[in-house]
Amino acid sequence: MSENKSTNELTTFTEGKVLVMERIFNAPRSLVFEAFSDSERLESWWGPKGWKTINRQFEFKPEGVWHYCMTCEDENQGDFYGQESRGMAIYHEIVAPEKIVYTDMFADDKGNAIAGMPELLVTMIFTEDGDKTKLITRSEFATLENLQQVLDMGVVQGTSSQYERLDDLLKNI
Repeated sequence: MSENKSTNELTTFTEGKVLVMERIFNAPRSLVFEAFSDSERLESWWGPKGWKTINRQFEFKPEGVWHYCMTCEDENQGDFYGQESRGMAIYHEIVAPEKIVYTDMFADDKGNAIAGMPELLVTMIFTEDGDKTKLITRSEFATLENLQQVLDMGVVQGTSSQYERLDDLLKNI
């Protein structure tokens, strides 16, 4: 296990080929779970600050597909401005409001996985912590190189930023 690192309130560490990210949200578990399971809510906060997400397909059920496109709308983000990034998830297990398991991958505009890009198995655990919710996300990669590739792309910083957006949504519900 590597040393813990903290970005704002996001705690991250690795266990072999697994990236673990933990964060506490000041909201009940059912509400945090709903932010991941409702298409409109998910669109409203998914992606780093300055990015807008549109769900192209959203089937929140086992073997359902979530295909989305994020677009950078913040001119202050330099070369990222106008850039699009697409992803796709295939849900495997959903236990409301406790657990979501899915395969996550980079995708093209038609929802096809992009060859040569990492694919990962994500397990999200939502636990009650008094009137708050602790979210534990375990992302398992095929290789250490794939894990490093995603770390180098800024996954920790991006997740921290989007969880700040989720905080804003939860405060306004």
